[in-house]
Amino acid sequence: MKILMFAIPVFMVTILVEAAIAWRMGRRGVYDVPDAITSLHHGVLSQAIGGFAKLIDVALYVAVYQAFHLFEWSRDSVLPWVAALVLYDFSHYWYHRFSHEIPVLWGSHVVHHSSEYFNLSTALRQPATAGLFTWIFHLPMAVLGVPPVMYLIVGLVDLLYQYWVHTELVGRLGVLDRILVTPSNHRVHHGQNDYCIDRNYGGIFVLWDRMFGTFVDERDGEKIAYGVRKPLRSLNPLWSNLQVYADLIRQTRAARGLAGKLAVWFGRMQAPEPMDPSVVRRYDPETPRAVAAYGAVQYTLTMVMLLHFLSGFEAFPVQVSVTYSIVILVSCVTIGGVMEGSRIAFAAETARLGALALASMVLPDWFGLPLPTAARAVATAGALAAGIWLLVLRRERRPAPAAA
Repeated sequence: MKILMFAIPVFMVTILVEAAIAWRMGRRGVYDVPDAITSLHHGVLSQAIGGFAKLIDVALYVAVYQAFHLFEWSRDSVLPWVAALVLYDFSHYWYHRFSHEIPVLWGSHVVHHSSEYFNLSTALRQPATAGLFTWIFHLPMAVLGVPPVMYLIVGLVDLLYQYWVHTELVGRLGVLDRILVTPSNHRVHHGQNDYCIDRNYGGIFVLWDRMFGTFVDERDGEKIAYGVRKPLRSLNPLWSNLQVYADLIRQTRAARGLAGKLAVWFGRMQAPEPMDPSVVRRYDPETPRAVAAYGAVQYTLTMVMLLHFLSGFEAFPVQVSVTYSIVILVSCVTIGGVMEGSRIAFAAETARLGALALASMVLPDWFGLPLPTAARAVATAGALAAGIWLLVLRRERRPAPAAA
């Protein structure tokens, strides 16, 4: 987790740089501020909540490694590290592929596909539940003897590599498109177009797709419509993590017999009907610029909380970590609701700001971080100022009364 603390600032800077380049190029459709903030909120929750699921992943891997590993791997030479990375990427291919084919896995993975934009912020739109399932596909590495430390490091390398391929600004890269996962073939993976469905699953190497018949080239003459066939149409990152599971629960209730109910969760997903990508319309809650600016500022403050959370996660007692993650979760949900114009979200966000102001005034520290008098005064004033800003935004967002 602490390695991610250094990666997060790099993510933020490169996202801003990509957005600036797209703006200079006149490509206004590459970024949408509310959508990008929502993607970043997903990234926050994938760490603040998904960190607990990741602990399960690691614990199970360690247990299997200690009980069943067949070989001893050296960590002192390059070749075992390269082999471990290749093994990890191979297992990632199958996890990724089954996540598109089995409903219970798709319920988690759909989060990453829920954005209708394709940019570096989309790369951070990660599910909070992935750690509940990934271990199943990585356990063969434990049996083969890949040490847990090596497993964690090559897993992080594999994940970080996938960040840069989420962009529309990089075109084809020649021979690299045939060997590695590149922006061109990963754009296909995120497309709703008929030829894009269930293609190009690789993490680092696209060779797996070529070996197992799931590779397809990006088509020059057909614009890709990003997202999923059943769109999220929400800026709520919590609902994004739950929507498919809610559908599966409804389908389970309607299914007959145990076999039918199990098939809802573990059966093969049906191929979607053919679709004309030109009819796809992106979700637009018509967020005013001032409200989007408020969301960006509050996201930045939430990111500060996340960095503090990650810095102390290993030392926090469980109840402290859980409480802190709930605070971060509520922040992401209410900020998203404000950008959508939800009256309930405005009320919830007002309550959140009031709670933060009160906590700053009365608590001696913030989850172990001392609050000197000056810091307490600044935090309280900032929360109150944000509350005033929110009140102004709410009045501006309120629809005008109908004419008599």
